[in-house]
Order: sequence, then structure tokens, then C-alpha cells
Amino acid sequence: MNTETEQQTYNRNIIVGLLIAGAFIAILNQTLLVTALPHIMADLNIDATKAQWLTTAFMLTNGILIPITAFLIEKFSSRALVIAAMSIFVAGTVVGAVAPNFPVLLTARIIQAAGAGIMMPLMQTIFLTIFPVEKRGAAMGMVGLVIAFAPAIGPTLSGWIVDSFTWRYLFYIILPIALIDLVLVILLMKNVTKLRETSVDIISIILSSLGFGGLLYGFSNAGSEGWGSNTVLISFAVGAVALFFFISRQLRIKRPILEFRVFQSWTFTITTLLGMIVFALMIGTETILPLYTQNVRDVTAFDSGLMLLPGAIAMGIMSPIIGRIFDKIGGKGLAIIGFAVLLLTSIPFADLQMDTSLTFIIVIYTLRMMGTSMIMMPLTTAGINALPMHLIPHGTAMNNTMRQIGGSIGTAVLISVMSNSAKNAAASNPLNALIHGMNSAFIVAAVLALIGFILSFTLKRKPQADKQGQPAR
Repeated sequence: MNTETEQQTYNRNIIVGLLIAGAFIAILNQTLLVTALPHIMADLNIDATKAQWLTTAFMLTNGILIPITAFLIEKFSSRALVIAAMSIFVAGTVVGAVAPNFPVLLTARIIQAAGAGIMMPLMQTIFLTIFPVEKRGAAMGMVGLVIAFAPAIGPTLSGWIVDSFTWRYLFYIILPIALIDLVLVILLMKNVTKLRETSVDIISIILSSLGFGGLLYGFSNAGSEGWGSNTVLISFAVGAVALFFFISRQLRIKRPILEFRVFQSWTFTITTLLGMIVFALMIGTETILPLYTQNVRDVTAFDSGLMLLPGAIAMGIMSPIIGRIFDKIGGKGLAIIGFAVLLLTSIPFADLQMDTSLTFIIVIYTLRMMGTSMIMMPLTTAGINALPMHLIPHGTAMNNTMRQIGGSIGTAVLISVMSNSAKNAAASNPLNALIHGMNSAFIVAAVLALIGFILSFTLKRKPQADKQGQPAR
């Protein structure tokens, strides 16, 4: 760890500001094109299956790159990596703005996602390096703000932009912000992470890409194509086999790309599992509610996105406050209350009707997001605090990877339940059948929340004390 003298060589607030700005626009892009897809389809003359790849490819590239970031953080300086991540993202944004056709636009999204995939775990690792254990909760609360707020405002911002301008403005608006952040990073960013002697293991990188990419692709298609489709089954098979060989290799080689021994810590393992559940519930809910408001209640895409905004704002405001509370009391109590809130808010969503008050939905969703803020970043921080300093890059990479997989699984499971229940519903009106499917999906969500609630009681009262015998403050 840095000595007191070394710590004076960088300004922590400047680093935090630069990273939050960079991560915010990087993560915002994950959902920015969602509402704009119909406009892009019409402009570039493509069908919905092709258009969907603009969001799927972004998620897949993220999922492939995130596991490799632990290796990159040990191999290259933090300053060089932040500059590289932002430069790649800017390049992708430029290509997207001028893309003449679909293949070029898809390439732009993949380039953007490569920058974004490096940025998120890198930001978490840097925060955990520059903040002492007793202040990490507040620091990670700011990360929670980015994770909650950026993806949630994406569809709303996108809806407003494509209604007022063309979809290309989605790139034009992001570009100057990204460029300013890149220039400031070049001028002000300092190195804060420790480098370790490590070498590139190409086989591990290929196996990791096939493993995590295969699973994410399988889960992201299972909801729409069905669990038994050839595409999904082949993706799962490739992903599972590659992941098996990847894990075996990481446990054998001297310097693994991704250290699976982080799971030897019970606190890290249980907090990662609970993080997957809460992310699955968050992404699943954000997918199903707009389907209800748009397909059943005929609300516009823009207004539908606007309905989710109070929840995102509430979570954004709550995240830093919850982080400070975590620093004082630990994550156990917060997780128990958070999962109780998720369970209680799943019950009204499991009883949606044709005339359910939209205001009521906004209020329940906002409460749900406040419950999510009590769980997501506090448990991430508790899990990583349980690891020794040299495993923190691996812990953050693993946590981000598992969260992506959790989100994909959650969405796939809830959409599958919704589709199958709607098909088998004894309802003459297709809309009633669809509502029945959505209610069934939220019953499954309630069961997931109940599992999370029960598992929360197994957490240690003060996880910060796990860290190499360091006493909790």
C-alpha cells in the first residue's frame, strides 16, 4: 500500500471525478440505443433481429472484456489504462456518429463496449486502492450512483433525442463529454495501482471469451428464442465447456488471468451471489415494466422511460448515503432490509391489472430501487473488503462479470416465465394473457427476493473485519 508521502502525489477528489464522469458516459451507452432502435431500423433498412445486436453486442463485448481487466490492471499502469479505455470509447463514438450502414454502426458499438468494459472494474479497483477500508462504503456508493443512474436515464434521454433530432445525435451529444474527460485524464490522472509481474496467456483469453461470451449470449437469447432453441443450446454448450477449461487452467498456471481463488472467501462468495440476485431482479424489472406500460397500457416509449426515472434518481441519491451507513454498520442489516423491500414490492407487481394506477407503479418501482441501493454496492464492498489487497483487481473483475451474468440470467428467466405463462393462460383477450404472464414473472421475482432475504442472514455482521485480521473501525 502507498505510504503517506506517496499518497500526497495525487489528488483523490480529481481522480474520483475523472473516473465517475468516464464511467457514467460509458455505462449510459449500454441502454442509450434501446428507444432509438425503431428509428435506426427505418433509417438503415434493417429488421428487429439485426437491430437488437446493437445492444446485445455491447453487452457481450463487456462480458468478454471485464474478466480480462484483472490481468490488464496488474500489467499496465492505472493512468495508461484509463487513457486507453477512454480513447477506445471516443473512437467508437466517432465511428458511430458517422456510420453509413449497419455493419459500421455495429463495429462502433463493439469498440465503445471495449472501452466501457475496461472502465467499470478499473474504476472500482482504483477506488478500493485510494480509499482506506473504513471509507470504501462511501466511495463505492458513488459507483452505485453510476451503475443505477446511467443505464436508467439511457432510454429516456434516447427517446427525447430521437423524437427531437436524429439517432446520430446520441453519439454527437456523448462525444464532446467523452473528449473533455479524455483530455482531463491525460492532464491530471496519476498512477495509483501496483503492477505485478505477469505475462499474456493467449489460451486463457480465448477460453475466457468463449466461456463468458457463450453463456451471456445463450442467456440473452433464451428469453426470446426459448431455452430449447439450437442457438441457445449451442451457446450454453460452448460457454460451459470453455469455462470449465478456463477455470482449470487458471487454477494451474502461476499467474492466472482471473483468480478463482477469490471464492475461497465465504464473505466474497455469498456477497457475489446476492449481488447476482439483486442485479437479476433490477434488470428483469426494468425489462418487464416497460413491456407492460407500452404493450398493455399504450404509453409511449419516452413516457415509459420517464416512469423509471424517479426510481433511478432515488437510487442515485440513496447510494452515497447508504455507502456511509455501510461504513458504520456493515452490510448485513442493509442487505436484510433491502431484500425485504424487494420482496414486498414484488407482491403488488405480481397483481397487475388492465387498470392498475401508473402513479402506483412509479411509487412501488421507486421503493424497489431504494431497496436495491441498500444491497448492491454495500455487498460488493463487503465482499471485496474480505480479500487481501493483491486480489482486489480479481475481486472487482469477478464481481462485475458475475453481475453481468446475473442480469442476463434474470432477464432470460423472467421473460421466459412471462412468455410461457402468457401462452398457456386461459384468457380470450391477448392483453389479459400478457398481464397473466407478467404477474407470473413477478411471482418468480418474489421467490428470488425471498432467497436473497434468507441468505442475507448468513452474512457476517461486520465484513470489514475479515480483511487480513484488520479490525473494523
